[in-house]
Amino acid sequence: MALKYSRQRQLIKEFLMSRKDHPTADVVYMNVRQDDPNISLGTVYRNLTLLADIGEIQRLRVGDGVDHFDADTSPHYHFICSECGSVIDLKMDNIDSIIDIAGMNFDGKIQGHVTYFYGICGNCHHKD
Repeated sequence: MALKYSRQRQLIKEFLMSRKDHPTADVVYMNVRQDDPNISLGTVYRNLTLLADIGEIQRLRVGDGVDHFDADTSPHYHFICSECGSVIDLKMDNIDSIIDIAGMNFDGKIQGHVTYFYGICGNCHHKD
């Protein structure tokens, strides 16, 4: 399905591509508003949902009750700091073999997985 061009959607996507901190919709809204003061929070939410649904961005649900968004759609893993709540990309080898391990005693077909790592980030760890 070809989407009709939307300047607001493009602004949202460009903002996400400039970030590595996996912002929430509210953060996206506050920043995109600087380029388009007329954009509404509802428009930001709708476009983030659409972009995630069509696979142009990732929606991350990390357990803090709000969605975070990532323009990097390549397979990669995330670390969530239990102190400050930051969401950080982890540089590591692929662990897709976990699907085979999980499927050993499962009478079905596992098609994928979402894995988050939790702990204390370097910034918070060095504060102590």
